Amino acid sequence: MTEEKRKYYAGKAAALVAQMTVEEQAGQLLFSAPGLPRLNVPEYNYWNEALHGVARAGTATVFPQAIALAAIFDPDFLKEVADIIATEGRAKFNAYTAEGSREIYKGLTFWSPNVNIFRDPRWGRGHETYGEDPWLTSRLGVAFIKGLQGEGDVLKAAACAKHFAVHSGPESLRHKFDAVVNQKDLWETYLPAFEACVKEADVETVMGAYNRTLGEPCCGSVLLLKKILREKWDFKGHVTSDCWAIRDFHENHRVTNSALESAALALNAGCDVNCGCVYARMMDSYKKGLVTKEAIAQAAVRLFTARFKLGLFDGSEYDKIGLEENDSPAHNAKAIQAAEKGMVLLKNNGILPLQKGKLRSIAVIGPNADSRIALKGNYHGTPSRNVTVLEGIRDAVGENVRVYYSEGSHLYKDRVEHLGRENDRIAEAAACAKISDVTILCLGLDENLEGEEGDAGNAYASGDKKDLLLPASQLELLEAVCGTGKPVVLCLLAGSSLDLRYADEHCAAILNCWYPGALGGTAAARLLFGDVSPSGKLPVTFYRSTEDLPPFEDYAMKGRTYRYYQGEPLYPFGYGLTYGDVYAESVSAAGKVSAETGITLRVKARNAGKAATEDVLQVYIKSKDSPFAPPNPCLCAFKRISLGAGESRELEIAVDARAFTVVNDEGERVSGGKGYKLYAGFGQADSRTKALTGREAAAVEISL
Repeated sequence: MTEEKRKYYAGKAAALVAQMTVEEQAGQLLFSAPGLPRLNVPEYNYWNEALHGVARAGTATVFPQAIALAAIFDPDFLKEVADIIATEGRAKFNAYTAEGSREIYKGLTFWSPNVNIFRDPRWGRGHETYGEDPWLTSRLGVAFIKGLQGEGDVLKAAACAKHFAVHSGPESLRHKFDAVVNQKDLWETYLPAFEACVKEADVETVMGAYNRTLGEPCCGSVLLLKKILREKWDFKGHVTSDCWAIRDFHENHRVTNSALESAALALNAGCDVNCGCVYARMMDSYKKGLVTKEAIAQAAVRLFTARFKLGLFDGSEYDKIGLEENDSPAHNAKAIQAAEKGMVLLKNNGILPLQKGKLRSIAVIGPNADSRIALKGNYHGTPSRNVTVLEGIRDAVGENVRVYYSEGSHLYKDRVEHLGRENDRIAEAAACAKISDVTILCLGLDENLEGEEGDAGNAYASGDKKDLLLPASQLELLEAVCGTGKPVVLCLLAGSSLDLRYADEHCAAILNCWYPGALGGTAAARLLFGDVSPSGKLPVTFYRSTEDLPPFEDYAMKGRTYRYYQGEPLYPFGYGLTYGDVYAESVSAAGKVSAETGITLRVKARNAGKAATEDVLQVYIKSKDSPFAPPNPCLCAFKRISLGAGESRELEIAVDARAFTVVNDEGERVSGGKGYKLYAGFGQADSRTKALTGREAAAVEISL
């Protein structure tokens, strides 16, 4: 959106707000803003969700969870997904408003994406994010926002970068927790994605986090909301609180003494809209002299500017989008494609792809084999159709292959039937495995085991995981099925890294399906039977356990994520197998090398395998000079490509100038020096990736 158009909308908003009384203006600062009939202002509810599809407002296309979309490593594809979500959001908004329905989850201000860094695998909400890397998260966050908002003079929908900032658990402590970080970690890890969302994607909304950061509650932080967001980054949109986070100021953080003081602290820091009820006391704060009428008016203008940007008063081209665009066959086909691209093949001893013509029987076993909950992740819409892994396999093999099914175990309880004995389904599972040519074992978690604090079904209340182990019931099932001696393919449905050491040793193959969306079973079957090659990459590190990780409450990056971890992971960040054999033969600088403009690398890539496949070319960089560079090479560029069997191709990939900078101990981004080593390949340049793939990244040294 041009600056001229922005100013135009802000002017119209200011003129409208000027006609309101102070009390009317204050009333507009609640997420459920009332209508003002005398000014022809309808009611509007700012709270809506669109993490991986329009959520909580009825039928919609349910794409794979955000962490699975991240595993695609493709900003252009994610932008297409977000554009579809915006189309469905408009279709539903138009239909609902025509019926006079303007309640929660029916507006056009979507509180997505979540660009927090998934710094610790125990965090229950990590699957809402794009993983552990600031560069990957930045690129994907920008792409999602541009796709959701569009890039014209009217916003197709309004996106929201959340949760600002330094927020990634523990969930059980979030309402009173102070996330303490040093300046280097703050500016190197926790803020880059937000900065990119503001400066590059022009995100309309930023949501504050529940916790404190460096002593200040995030939704009332002068440092975050004033000094960084408004002043340093020149943010022009509006800020919303997380839901009931401002109430935490006086009830949990204890930085204020009353709701009146909390409302004032948040508003004066720059929080424009309150998801919650504390701003209902704003007029009392005003009468006490805690806030000014100018501050109230300023927040109201920002909110009405957003509504004018959306065309809610003057109309827009998007008003013609009809409900037939929602949950369409084309959109669901894109969701299946997203699931296919995002699933990560972690192990394959050659058993995959399965040959339908050579199979007489398949056992499909496990609590997630026929689970619809495990398809969706959290913050999801209502699919008109679900396809579980069991259903996808049955559809794929038809009547030609006998499919045996057993639940095998409860997801986390020690029995399926209340009156049964412990492990009451394991005998059935073992029996099915023994009479089948191969077993597809579907284990993992769902949103009831990892999710947001307070969600009704969380087995661990907080939503976080206490460790990386599968629930005990599933571990016993895994051992029993592997103990039959028949080949086992593990399909893992989960949103985070798990301890898969036993599975890695005993299973013939492991396919990480994430929470693959409503039609994820179709995608899983297509991968298992070779209709398409797996091509997803891990956006997080799969550790062997939490034993050598820092405490969950410690926000220092030392020892965390692939950039700072010094141990050997089970499966590294950026790793994922295909049915091809793609590697980088060579890499060189193409043209001028410049710290100001970045560089372009020329990479010769070859698929030495017998199957065509997509794969993700990745570039990592390590400064040879700077003491401030992370200890391990860091992702600085990536590109999804397609190669036929035996095909070789020269590719060019741009490395941004930012890659040649580092963050010092004061939080300043400075030059990383003169000498660098860059690695190009289809995974990290680490020993574990080499051991798993049998391929080593190509390298080039450059001097600026």
